[in-house]
Amino acid sequence: MPKIFDNIENHLVQGLNNTLEVSYRGDFCVGYFNLRGWKQVAVHIDNLKGDEGNCCRLLIGMQKPPLEIIREYFCKAEHAIIDNQTASTIRKKLAQEFKDQLTIGIPTDEDEIGLRRLSQQIKDKKVIVKLFLRHTLHAKLYLLFRDDKISPIIGYLGSSNLTLAGLLHQGELNVDVLEQDAALKLTKWFEDRWNDRWCIDISGELAEIIDNSRAADRLVSPFHIYLKIAYHLSREARAGLTEFKIPKILQEKLHSFQQKAVSIAAHYLNKRDGVLIGDVVGFGKTLTATALAKIFEEDFFLETLIICPKNLTNMWEDYAHTYQLRAKVLPITQVQSVLPKLRRYRLIIIDESHNLRNREGKRYRAIQEYIQINESKVIMISATPYNKTYLDLSNQLRLFIQEDKDLGISPEKFIESIGGRVQFMAKYQYSATTLPAFEKSSYADDWRELMRLYMVRRPRSFIKQNYAETDPVNGRKYLLFSDGSRSYFPDRVPKKVEYDFNHNDPKDQYAKLYSDTVVDTINSLNLPRYGLGNYLDKKTTLKPTKEETVIQDNLSHAGRRLMGFCRTNLFKRLESSGYSFLVSLSRHILRNYIYVYALENNLLLPIGAQEANMLDEFLDDVDFDNAGTNEGTMKILLDEEGYYAQAKKIYTLYETNYHNRFDWIRSGFFENTLKNILINDSKEILKILKIGKDWNPADDRRLNALYDLCANKYPKGKLLIFTQFSDTAYYLHDELKKRNVHQIECVTGDSEDPTTFAYRFSPVSNNKKEIANARDEIRVLITTDVLSEGQNLQDGHIIVNYDLPWAIIRLIQRAGRVDRIGQKSDKILCYSFLPEDGIEKIIKLRGRLGKRIKENAEVVGSDEVFFDGDPVRIHDFYNEKQGILDEEDDTEVDLASYAYQIWKNATDADPTLKKTIPDLPHVIYATKSLKHEDEKIDDGVVVYTRTADDNDVLIWVDRKGEIITQSQLVILRAAECNPDTTPLFKLDNHHKLVEKGIEHIIQVESTIGGQLGKKSSARYRTYMRLNRHYEEYKGTLFVNDAMKRAIDDIYKFPLKEFARETLNRQLKAGISDEDLANLVVSLRDEDKLCNTKEEEKTYKEPQIICSLGLIKKQP
Repeated sequence: MPKIFDNIENHLVQGLNNTLEVSYRGDFCVGYFNLRGWKQVAVHIDNLKGDEGNCCRLLIGMQKPPLEIIREYFCKAEHAIIDNQTASTIRKKLAQEFKDQLTIGIPTDEDEIGLRRLSQQIKDKKVIVKLFLRHTLHAKLYLLFRDDKISPIIGYLGSSNLTLAGLLHQGELNVDVLEQDAALKLTKWFEDRWNDRWCIDISGELAEIIDNSRAADRLVSPFHIYLKIAYHLSREARAGLTEFKIPKILQEKLHSFQQKAVSIAAHYLNKRDGVLIGDVVGFGKTLTATALAKIFEEDFFLETLIICPKNLTNMWEDYAHTYQLRAKVLPITQVQSVLPKLRRYRLIIIDESHNLRNREGKRYRAIQEYIQINESKVIMISATPYNKTYLDLSNQLRLFIQEDKDLGISPEKFIESIGGRVQFMAKYQYSATTLPAFEKSSYADDWRELMRLYMVRRPRSFIKQNYAETDPVNGRKYLLFSDGSRSYFPDRVPKKVEYDFNHNDPKDQYAKLYSDTVVDTINSLNLPRYGLGNYLDKKTTLKPTKEETVIQDNLSHAGRRLMGFCRTNLFKRLESSGYSFLVSLSRHILRNYIYVYALENNLLLPIGAQEANMLDEFLDDVDFDNAGTNEGTMKILLDEEGYYAQAKKIYTLYETNYHNRFDWIRSGFFENTLKNILINDSKEILKILKIGKDWNPADDRRLNALYDLCANKYPKGKLLIFTQFSDTAYYLHDELKKRNVHQIECVTGDSEDPTTFAYRFSPVSNNKKEIANARDEIRVLITTDVLSEGQNLQDGHIIVNYDLPWAIIRLIQRAGRVDRIGQKSDKILCYSFLPEDGIEKIIKLRGRLGKRIKENAEVVGSDEVFFDGDPVRIHDFYNEKQGILDEEDDTEVDLASYAYQIWKNATDADPTLKKTIPDLPHVIYATKSLKHEDEKIDDGVVVYTRTADDNDVLIWVDRKGEIITQSQLVILRAAECNPDTTPLFKLDNHHKLVEKGIEHIIQVESTIGGQLGKKSSARYRTYMRLNRHYEEYKGTLFVNDAMKRAIDDIYKFPLKEFARETLNRQLKAGISDEDLANLVVSLRDEDKLCNTKEEEKTYKEPQIICSLGLIKKQP
């Protein structure tokens, strides 16, 4: 009576092993062979001798899916005849299937031992494996031969393949064959197929597959795993290099590092509709963006809208003309009036996009609305996309990323900090994979993870290290141009210009203005115009109009912010020049008296429309004391009556010619004390004006030192002179011109076309060689920071800081104006003006002001670094300390560029790696020691996976399986090693930790998207609209069972591609609920709506790419 093996009462694996234990040979025939299933029988195979007739012969048949078998049955054509080519193809296909088997699932130590044992058994001839190709073979037969006179052959016949499921799990049915006549017939059946011409030995290939897999009995080089991580992380960068071609017109203009940026950015832009080009100052972001726009013009026929600062308009128009770009250039100052009426542009370049960090601004909203309505792709350009908070970044991304867009990643560090995903979902009403979720995070790792999807950024050190060549003569680094010329990386050399300053001399005009009396007076000012909200009369019986209510709200919000800004501005003007300081004070008094005049005569008060959010709308050192009138031509007055008379005239001008420039509010809304405080402040300021009334340019020692620099020290050199204020710039220009300094010009924010001045100062670097050596070429250019953005000025190499900003970053940015590609000099000379004596006076002044602002909680502009960041250390400039003007070691390179460069550098050094690394199988692993800086971290494992949604996920877990970090950049740096890095034996629980890492990843992935996917998907929107429509009209003639069944299908099953495209198109076109319902029912009737078949469901487990153990060095 045969024994039945159903893997319930009797398990086939037990019967097989019991018989194998006393057998000297085995013949197995299976339709499918799972390599990891071999471990169930491997122990007893070891007992076989391994020679002919004393081994296990494994015959593997070909299996086909049921649908393919049916198709072949009904096909009228003759069955294909096997030939050598077909046999070779099938053989390769099966070999690949065996390789793929070893990349599925989570590895275990037991699997590894079993696979290694199988490989060794094949090498010892204890196992021979053949592939039967003549026709499909589904048979499952196990024949075991033993020294037994009664039953020498025992067979097992049934449904079980040589797999874990076949040998152990339910759903199988097998019987043993003890009757010897039947056993002999089965033996003959096996021999016929084993000896068939089209039964091919694949034993060697199988052993090779195992030996090249993660199960191989060898230590894998950690360097290879490091490169495998870099290779896969750089896939978008590599895809961009092959996917897009640099336009011919720009090929010779772009350096190799720029070409890489263009390729990566093109991939991001095409895939995600937006990219931020964030290379540091001086490395050709404008040209990179132009090339990117040109690619999309040539490949996708897109026209470009370029939005830029007003002073860069001409430069962009020049670029568009030079490179034949179909583009319209629009100054950012015109977006509110032009964009609502402008035709569709499907590609938008936003230059200096950091100017759009405030999403409450009118310009921001105008641009955002245009992008959303026209579904435009966006290229943003900024060397400083991040200023004070990470919201600076998200606000720029919000220009083209919808609030509910599923980004596919989430701020893991933040989510972990608040107690996990459950806590996040309980606390916030939006998905963890959206931009609002990231905006809650203050963790750099989270923001790096987000920006790797959208930003291309390479700091100077990265470009210098990876793209520059070294001059063998002097050891200096340089970039090579296509014409063979070189652009060296210059050194920034701080230099000082000293001038006399005797603070003990009562006649010294500088000493007068730096006296304690002046400083104390400024610190004591109430500055009521900049805090009008503090003077609103709460007891007034006047009823405000709608407009006046808005004005009052704005005044209240401004408060001490503007007061701090004003006080700071006055001190900065004092440091800039005595002339600028005195003119500013005079204007301040005049503005006070304009208000005094209005209050005394019960007139409307003029309120600057942008006054309340001035600091946010216009950044850093705006000429706060210039209201746009011609007050600047006024001579300094020293009496109150004169100011009052002038104020009356100007008020009339405001009320008539400039009425629309201001908001107006009735004087009666303010307390009576306002007028008195304005008068008292004016009287105090008048005292300062009387102290400095004898200001004489001939006695201006700092001006004299500047003249000496221009006329004597560098009589032929180009000098770029920076000052913070237009008043100082005009003053210097006029006075130097009077002293016969020729070829000198001045450019400020009031200049119509700053780009023209840049061309005249630096014609060679701007390809305006016709200007070079011409009469109108500029040798000395005096400028405010209006030329601090986007201009090429590298024909010169001498920077002069006539006044010192209060934040070091300002000086570094100024040096960056000439430290750009194409600079010929090996040194950038950065001169700063400092008094021989009295330097402590300036330092003391800055310290006192900082204390005053802190005490009064007055907040200052973004470059006034009192509370964080790096202030200017004047002593360092006085001592000409080297390196103080170098940019910080900016390591914030974008991940794709960083990973690609790792890959490129390695393959350039060893080209064989181009084949070795991609051929490494998935799930492979290695172990190395932690780097010295990471040794405080516990032993652990880095796991690299790719999810079913094609997201790359890296996770680093410690020995207990707890997450150390998921920052891809941090992990990539922790994995860093070189070809000589010693491979170590894996942790005992390496595979268990990999499993823990996968569990974390699955947990995250399972919460992404939800049953219906993201909110912007066609499936989600269709379901929500139809379900609401059904509930609203349920029980009426407008809905029926067919609609309900369609709605249920959408909820249960994913949409077919045709349905998704159709619904997306109709939803975008504004289809009604009723028509949408009819469309969905029609699609369902035609079986075009949902994938309802089980076999079409997507397998969701992440694919393990590789893992790397990181352990402390052993003592």
